[in-house]
Amino acid sequence: MSSSVVEVLYADLQGGHSIVCPNPRMQIWNTHPRVFLDVVSTGSAICPYCGTEYKLKEGERVHAH
Repeated sequence: MSSSVVEVLYADLQGGHSIVCPNPRMQIWNTHPRVFLDVVSTGSAICPYCGTEYKLKEGERVHAH
């Protein structure tokens, strides 16, 4: 499992609240099924497949719909 932490911006979110893993920076050989992780509710989420932690960048504002 990976132990990397990826900071995300509002612009990186899908539908305004989720980040997709695997992310585009991952090597093709190191991919897994796509999952959508909610980082807005708690400020972070950990992928159940690879262990990558996605954190909303400090000070980043999430826009209301």
